[in-house]
Amino acid sequence: MSIVTTNPDKRMADIADKVERGERLTPEDGVYLYESEDLLTIGQLANKVNQRKNGNKVYFIENMSLYFTNVCEAHCAFCHFRRDEGQDGAYTLTPEEILAYVGEHFHPGMNEFHITGGHNHHVTFDYYVNSIRVLKQNYPKVTIKAYTAAEIDFFSRLSGLSYEQVLSRLMEAGLDTMPGGGAEILTDHYRKKMNVDKASTDQWLTVHRTAHLLGMKTHATMLYGAVESKADRIQHMVQLRELQDETNGFMVFIPNAMQPANTSMGIKRRTSAFDDLKTIAISRLMLDNFPHIKAYFINLGTQLAQLALTFGASDAHGTIVQERISHSAGALSPDGLTRDELIHLIKGAGRIPVERDTFYNELRVHA
Repeated sequence: MSIVTTNPDKRMADIADKVERGERLTPEDGVYLYESEDLLTIGQLANKVNQRKNGNKVYFIENMSLYFTNVCEAHCAFCHFRRDEGQDGAYTLTPEEILAYVGEHFHPGMNEFHITGGHNHHVTFDYYVNSIRVLKQNYPKVTIKAYTAAEIDFFSRLSGLSYEQVLSRLMEAGLDTMPGGGAEILTDHYRKKMNVDKASTDQWLTVHRTAHLLGMKTHATMLYGAVESKADRIQHMVQLRELQDETNGFMVFIPNAMQPANTSMGIKRRTSAFDDLKTIAISRLMLDNFPHIKAYFINLGTQLAQLALTFGASDAHGTIVQERISHSAGALSPDGLTRDELIHLIKGAGRIPVERDTFYNELRVHA
Protein backbone atom coordinates (compact mmCIF):
# COMPACT_ATOMS: atom_id res chain seq x y z
CA MET A 1 0.00 0.00 0.00
CA SER A 2 1.33 3.43 -0.91
CA ILE A 3 1.46 6.22 1.61
CA VAL A 4 -0.25 9.37 0.40
CA THR A 5 1.09 12.33 2.36
CA THR A 6 -1.65 14.93 2.20
CA ASN A 7 0.43 17.42 4.18
CA PRO A 8 3.40 18.73 2.18
CA ASP A 9 5.31 19.46 5.41
CA LYS A 10 8.83 18.02 5.11
CA ARG A 11 8.81 16.75 8.70
CA MET A 12 5.78 14.56 7.99
CA ALA A 13 7.41 13.29 4.83
CA ASP A 14 10.56 12.42 6.80
CA ILE A 15 8.47 10.51 9.35
CA ALA A 16 6.68 8.68 6.54
CA ASP A 17 10.08 7.68 5.14
CA LYS A 18 11.11 6.35 8.55
CA VAL A 19 7.96 4.27 8.73
CA GLU A 20 8.57 2.92 5.23
CA ARG A 21 12.09 1.87 6.27
CA GLY A 22 10.94 0.44 9.59
CA GLU A 23 13.00 2.94 11.60
CA ARG A 24 12.13 3.85 15.18
CA LEU A 25 10.46 7.21 15.70
CA THR A 26 11.98 9.64 18.20
CA PRO A 27 10.10 11.36 21.03
CA GLU A 28 10.30 14.55 18.96
CA ASP A 29 8.63 12.73 16.08
CA GLY A 30 5.83 11.66 18.41
CA VAL A 31 5.20 15.18 19.69
CA TYR A 32 5.20 16.47 16.12
CA LEU A 33 2.54 13.91 15.16
CA TYR A 34 0.37 15.03 18.07
CA GLU A 35 0.74 18.66 16.97
CA SER A 36 -0.09 17.85 13.36
CA GLU A 37 -3.64 18.14 12.05
CA ASP A 38 -2.96 15.61 9.29
CA LEU A 39 -4.93 12.80 10.88
CA LEU A 40 -5.36 10.81 7.68
CA THR A 41 -1.64 10.55 6.97
CA ILE A 42 -0.95 9.58 10.59
CA GLY A 43 -3.69 6.96 10.34
CA GLN A 44 -2.32 5.61 7.06
CA LEU A 45 1.14 5.27 8.54
CA ALA A 46 -0.21 3.47 11.62
CA ASN A 47 -2.34 1.19 9.46
CA LYS A 48 0.74 0.29 7.41
CA VAL A 49 2.68 -0.66 10.55
CA ASN A 50 -0.22 -2.72 11.87
CA GLN A 51 -0.68 -4.49 8.53
CA ARG A 52 2.98 -5.52 8.62
CA LYS A 53 2.51 -7.01 12.08
CA ASN A 54 -1.00 -8.46 11.95
CA GLY A 55 -2.32 -8.31 8.40
CA ASN A 56 -6.11 -7.91 8.37
CA LYS A 57 -6.64 -9.88 11.56
CA VAL A 58 -8.32 -8.21 14.55
CA TYR A 59 -8.38 -10.13 17.81
CA PHE A 60 -11.03 -10.42 20.52
CA ILE A 61 -11.65 -12.59 23.54
CA GLU A 62 -14.65 -13.94 25.41
CA ASN A 63 -14.01 -12.67 28.92
CA MET A 64 -15.69 -11.51 32.10
CA SER A 65 -14.75 -8.51 34.23
CA LEU A 66 -14.80 -9.05 37.99
CA TYR A 67 -14.41 -6.55 40.83
CA PHE A 68 -13.77 -8.14 44.23
CA THR A 69 -14.01 -4.87 46.18
CA ASN A 70 -14.44 -1.14 45.61
CA VAL A 71 -13.11 -0.17 49.04
CA CYS A 72 -9.85 1.71 48.50
CA GLU A 73 -7.26 3.51 50.61
CA ALA A 74 -6.28 5.71 47.64
CA HIS A 75 -8.09 8.92 46.73
CA CYS A 76 -7.11 9.46 43.08
CA ALA A 77 -8.72 12.59 41.70
CA PHE A 78 -10.10 10.89 38.57
CA CYS A 79 -11.64 7.79 40.21
CA HIS A 80 -15.40 7.51 40.73
CA PHE A 81 -15.36 3.77 41.45
CA ARG A 82 -13.74 3.79 44.90
CA ARG A 83 -15.57 3.89 48.24
CA ASP A 84 -14.54 4.12 51.88
CA GLU A 85 -15.33 1.23 54.20
CA GLY A 86 -18.89 1.67 55.45
CA GLN A 87 -19.78 4.23 52.78
CA ASP A 88 -23.01 3.76 50.87
CA GLY A 89 -22.30 1.44 47.95
CA ALA A 90 -19.08 0.01 49.38
CA TYR A 91 -18.64 -3.73 49.05
CA THR A 92 -16.12 -6.53 49.52
CA LEU A 93 -17.20 -9.86 48.08
CA THR A 94 -16.40 -13.11 49.80
CA PRO A 95 -14.95 -15.92 47.65
CA GLU A 96 -18.38 -17.58 47.83
CA GLU A 97 -20.09 -14.42 46.53
CA ILE A 98 -17.53 -14.17 43.75
CA LEU A 99 -18.26 -17.74 42.70
CA ALA A 100 -22.01 -17.10 42.82
CA TYR A 101 -21.69 -14.08 40.52
CA VAL A 102 -19.47 -15.96 38.09
CA GLY A 103 -21.86 -18.90 38.11
CA GLU A 104 -24.72 -16.63 37.04
CA HIS A 105 -22.85 -15.23 34.03
CA PHE A 106 -20.35 -17.88 32.98
CA HIS A 107 -20.71 -19.97 29.84
CA PRO A 108 -18.26 -22.53 28.40
CA GLY A 109 -16.94 -20.16 25.71
CA MET A 110 -15.38 -17.80 28.25
CA ASN A 111 -11.65 -18.18 28.71
CA GLU A 112 -10.57 -15.16 30.77
CA PHE A 113 -11.44 -13.46 34.05
CA HIS A 114 -10.31 -9.82 34.08
CA ILE A 115 -10.03 -8.68 37.70
CA THR A 116 -9.31 -5.24 39.14
CA GLY A 117 -10.55 -3.38 42.18
CA GLY A 118 -9.84 -1.17 45.15
CA HIS A 119 -6.86 -1.17 47.49
CA ASN A 120 -8.81 -2.48 50.46
CA HIS A 121 -6.63 -2.32 53.59
CA HIS A 122 -9.42 -3.71 55.77
CA VAL A 123 -8.64 -7.22 54.51
CA THR A 124 -5.34 -9.07 54.47
CA PHE A 125 -3.23 -10.04 51.48
CA ASP A 126 -4.49 -13.59 52.00
CA TYR A 127 -7.97 -12.40 50.94
CA TYR A 128 -6.62 -11.47 47.51
CA VAL A 129 -4.62 -14.69 47.21
CA ASN A 130 -7.54 -16.89 48.27
CA SER A 131 -9.95 -15.15 45.89
CA ILE A 132 -7.68 -16.09 43.00
CA ARG A 133 -7.18 -19.61 44.32
CA VAL A 134 -10.91 -20.28 44.64
CA LEU A 135 -11.57 -19.08 41.10
CA LYS A 136 -8.76 -21.19 39.68
CA GLN A 137 -9.88 -24.29 41.57
CA ASN A 138 -13.42 -23.96 40.21
CA TYR A 139 -12.49 -22.78 36.69
CA PRO A 140 -9.06 -24.33 36.05
CA LYS A 141 -9.15 -23.76 32.27
CA VAL A 142 -9.95 -20.05 32.50
CA THR A 143 -7.03 -17.61 32.41
CA ILE A 144 -6.91 -15.26 35.37
CA LYS A 145 -5.83 -11.72 34.52
CA ALA A 146 -5.79 -9.90 37.82
CA TYR A 147 -4.39 -7.04 39.88
CA THR A 148 -2.73 -3.99 38.37
CA ALA A 149 0.83 -2.99 39.18
CA ALA A 150 -0.62 -0.43 41.60
CA GLU A 151 -2.45 -3.24 43.38
CA ILE A 152 0.74 -5.33 43.51
CA ASP A 153 2.54 -2.37 45.10
CA PHE A 154 -0.33 -2.06 47.59
CA PHE A 155 -0.15 -5.79 48.39
CA SER A 156 3.58 -5.40 49.01
CA ARG A 157 2.96 -2.65 51.55
CA LEU A 158 0.03 -4.55 53.08
CA SER A 159 1.97 -7.79 53.51
CA GLY A 160 5.56 -6.63 53.96
CA LEU A 161 6.59 -8.86 51.06
CA SER A 162 8.69 -7.86 48.05
CA TYR A 163 7.14 -7.49 44.61
CA GLU A 164 8.69 -10.80 43.62
CA GLN A 165 7.29 -12.56 46.69
CA VAL A 166 3.82 -11.06 46.16
CA LEU A 167 3.73 -12.08 42.52
CA SER A 168 5.10 -15.55 43.25
CA ARG A 169 2.39 -16.21 45.83
CA LEU A 170 -0.31 -15.02 43.44
CA MET A 171 1.09 -17.07 40.59
CA GLU A 172 1.16 -20.14 42.81
CA ALA A 173 -2.54 -19.51 43.56
CA GLY A 174 -3.41 -19.30 39.86
CA LEU A 175 -2.58 -15.81 38.57
CA ASP A 176 -1.67 -16.01 34.87
CA THR A 177 -1.22 -12.39 33.80
CA MET A 178 -1.67 -8.78 34.95
CA PRO A 179 -3.83 -6.04 33.42
CA GLY A 180 -2.17 -2.75 32.55
CA GLY A 181 -4.13 -0.39 34.81
CA GLY A 182 -2.69 1.98 37.37
CA ALA A 183 -0.27 3.47 34.86
CA GLU A 184 -2.39 6.56 34.11
CA ILE A 185 0.40 8.84 32.76
CA LEU A 186 3.90 7.72 33.74
CA THR A 187 5.37 11.10 34.67
CA ASP A 188 5.83 12.20 38.26
CA HIS A 189 4.56 15.74 37.79
CA TYR A 190 1.33 14.43 36.22
CA ARG A 191 0.83 11.99 39.09
CA LYS A 192 1.33 14.76 41.61
CA LYS A 193 -1.02 17.17 39.82
CA MET A 194 -3.74 14.50 39.44
CA ASN A 195 -3.23 13.15 42.95
CA VAL A 196 -2.48 9.64 41.70
CA ASP A 197 -2.51 8.24 45.22
CA LYS A 198 -0.84 4.92 44.45
CA ALA A 199 2.26 3.41 42.83
CA SER A 200 4.76 5.88 41.39
CA THR A 201 6.09 5.76 37.84
CA ASP A 202 9.17 3.80 38.92
CA GLN A 203 7.13 1.43 41.07
CA TRP A 204 4.67 0.68 38.25
CA LEU A 205 7.50 -0.07 35.84
CA THR A 206 9.37 -2.13 38.43
CA VAL A 207 6.33 -4.32 39.12
CA HIS A 208 5.95 -5.12 35.43
CA ARG A 209 9.68 -5.69 35.04
CA THR A 210 9.53 -8.12 37.97
CA ALA A 211 6.54 -9.93 36.50
CA HIS A 212 8.28 -10.25 33.14
CA LEU A 213 11.41 -11.65 34.77
CA LEU A 214 9.21 -14.23 36.51
CA GLY A 215 7.98 -15.32 33.08
CA MET A 216 4.65 -13.50 33.08
CA LYS A 217 3.35 -11.63 30.04
CA THR A 218 1.42 -8.47 30.93
CA HIS A 219 -0.56 -5.54 29.54
CA ALA A 220 0.04 -1.78 29.53
CA THR A 221 -2.39 1.16 29.51
CA MET A 222 -2.42 4.94 29.32
CA LEU A 223 -5.20 7.12 30.78
CA TYR A 224 -5.17 10.30 28.73
CA GLY A 225 -7.29 13.41 28.34
CA ALA A 226 -6.77 15.25 31.64
CA VAL A 227 -3.97 17.70 32.43
CA GLU A 228 -1.11 15.96 30.65
CA SER A 229 0.78 17.51 27.76
CA LYS A 230 1.31 15.72 24.46
CA ALA A 231 4.97 15.39 25.49
CA ASP A 232 3.80 13.58 28.66
CA ARG A 233 1.91 11.07 26.55
CA ILE A 234 4.95 10.44 24.39
CA GLN A 235 7.20 10.10 27.45
CA HIS A 236 4.75 7.51 28.78
CA MET A 237 5.01 5.52 25.55
CA VAL A 238 8.79 5.81 25.39
CA GLN A 239 9.20 4.43 28.92
CA LEU A 240 7.02 1.46 28.00
CA ARG A 241 8.99 0.98 24.79
CA GLU A 242 12.26 0.98 26.72
CA LEU A 243 11.00 -1.63 29.19
CA GLN A 244 9.74 -3.74 26.30
CA ASP A 245 13.20 -3.53 24.73
CA GLU A 246 14.55 -4.90 28.00
CA THR A 247 12.03 -7.67 28.78
CA ASN A 248 9.71 -8.24 25.80
CA GLY A 249 7.00 -8.92 28.36
CA PHE A 250 4.14 -6.69 27.14
CA MET A 251 1.52 -8.13 24.81
CA VAL A 252 -0.66 -5.11 24.10
CA PHE A 253 -1.02 -1.38 24.77
CA ILE A 254 -4.43 0.06 25.63
CA PRO A 255 -4.92 3.85 25.43
CA ASN A 256 -7.95 4.81 27.55
CA ALA A 257 -9.61 8.22 27.36
CA MET A 258 -10.44 9.93 30.64
CA GLN A 259 -14.17 9.83 31.35
CA PRO A 260 -16.01 12.81 32.91
CA ALA A 261 -17.74 12.62 36.26
CA ASN A 262 -21.10 11.46 34.87
CA THR A 263 -22.99 10.77 31.67
CA SER A 264 -24.62 14.21 31.66
CA MET A 265 -21.27 15.90 30.99
CA GLY A 266 -21.19 17.33 27.47
CA ILE A 267 -18.61 16.88 24.75
CA LYS A 268 -16.45 19.70 26.13
CA ARG A 269 -15.58 17.42 29.04
CA ARG A 270 -14.63 14.47 26.86
CA THR A 271 -11.73 13.79 24.55
CA SER A 272 -12.49 14.38 20.89
CA ALA A 273 -12.83 11.62 18.34
CA PHE A 274 -9.95 13.30 16.51
CA ASP A 275 -7.70 12.99 19.58
CA ASP A 276 -8.79 9.41 20.25
CA LEU A 277 -7.98 8.22 16.73
CA LYS A 278 -4.72 10.14 16.69
CA THR A 279 -3.72 8.55 20.01
CA ILE A 280 -4.44 5.04 18.71
CA ALA A 281 -2.38 5.75 15.58
CA ILE A 282 0.54 7.42 17.37
CA SER A 283 0.62 4.56 19.88
CA ARG A 284 1.01 2.12 17.00
CA LEU A 285 3.81 4.21 15.48
CA MET A 286 5.75 4.85 18.69
CA LEU A 287 5.39 1.40 20.27
CA ASP A 288 7.12 -0.45 17.47
CA ASN A 289 8.02 -3.38 19.76
CA PHE A 290 4.44 -4.03 20.97
CA PRO A 291 2.55 -6.71 19.02
CA HIS A 292 -0.87 -5.11 19.49
CA ILE A 293 -2.70 -1.85 20.14
CA LYS A 294 -6.20 -2.21 21.58
CA ALA A 295 -9.27 -0.17 20.60
CA TYR A 296 -11.17 -0.33 23.90
CA PHE A 297 -14.83 0.16 23.01
CA ILE A 298 -15.72 0.94 26.63
CA ASN A 299 -13.86 4.24 26.30
CA LEU A 300 -14.10 4.88 22.57
CA GLY A 301 -17.64 3.72 21.94
CA THR A 302 -18.35 0.96 19.46
CA GLN A 303 -18.37 2.97 16.24
CA LEU A 304 -15.14 4.85 16.94
CA ALA A 305 -13.52 1.60 18.08
CA GLN A 306 -14.52 0.11 14.73
CA LEU A 307 -12.91 3.02 12.89
CA ALA A 308 -9.78 2.69 15.03
CA LEU A 309 -9.20 -0.73 13.46
CA THR A 310 -8.04 1.13 10.34
CA PHE A 311 -5.87 3.51 12.41
CA GLY A 312 -3.45 0.93 13.79
CA ALA A 313 -5.48 -1.07 16.31
CA SER A 314 -5.48 -4.87 16.05
CA ASP A 315 -7.48 -5.80 19.14
CA ALA A 316 -11.15 -5.12 19.90
CA HIS A 317 -10.97 -6.33 23.53
CA GLY A 318 -13.71 -8.74 24.63
CA THR A 319 -17.24 -9.42 25.76
CA ILE A 320 -16.64 -8.16 29.35
CA VAL A 321 -20.27 -8.87 30.54
CA GLN A 322 -20.47 -5.82 32.84
CA GLU A 323 -17.79 -3.12 33.05
CA ARG A 324 -17.98 -0.86 36.12
CA ILE A 325 -14.96 1.41 36.52
CA SER A 326 -15.28 3.55 33.37
CA HIS A 327 -19.07 3.53 33.62
CA SER A 328 -18.93 4.79 37.20
CA ALA A 329 -17.10 7.79 35.72
CA GLY A 330 -19.61 8.48 32.98
CA ALA A 331 -18.74 6.28 30.01
CA LEU A 332 -21.49 6.34 27.38
CA SER A 333 -20.62 3.01 25.75
CA PRO A 334 -22.35 -0.32 26.39
CA ASP A 335 -20.96 -2.14 29.43
CA GLY A 336 -20.42 -5.30 27.41
CA LEU A 337 -20.85 -6.83 23.95
CA THR A 338 -21.81 -10.29 22.80
CA ARG A 339 -19.48 -12.45 20.77
CA ASP A 340 -21.63 -11.96 17.67
CA GLU A 341 -21.62 -8.18 18.15
CA LEU A 342 -17.82 -8.12 18.31
CA ILE A 343 -17.59 -10.23 15.16
CA HIS A 344 -20.01 -7.86 13.40
CA LEU A 345 -18.03 -4.82 14.58
CA ILE A 346 -14.75 -6.20 13.25
CA LYS A 347 -16.17 -7.38 9.94
CA GLY A 348 -17.77 -3.96 9.49
CA ALA A 349 -14.26 -2.49 9.36
CA GLY A 350 -13.27 -4.89 6.59
CA ARG A 351 -11.14 -6.93 8.97
CA ILE A 352 -10.99 -10.63 9.87
CA PRO A 353 -12.26 -11.40 13.40
CA VAL A 354 -9.98 -13.78 15.30
CA GLU A 355 -11.12 -15.21 18.59
CA ARG A 356 -8.07 -15.50 20.84
CA ASP A 357 -7.01 -16.54 24.29
CA THR A 358 -5.31 -14.13 26.68
CA PHE A 359 -1.90 -14.72 25.10
CA TYR A 360 -3.05 -14.14 21.51
CA ASN A 361 -3.12 -17.77 20.57
CA GLU A 362 -5.74 -18.07 17.83
CA LEU A 363 -8.78 -20.16 18.83
CA ARG A 364 -11.06 -19.53 15.87
CA VAL A 365 -10.93 -17.40 12.74
CA HIS A 366 -14.31 -15.97 11.70
CA ALA A 367 -13.59 -15.39 8.03
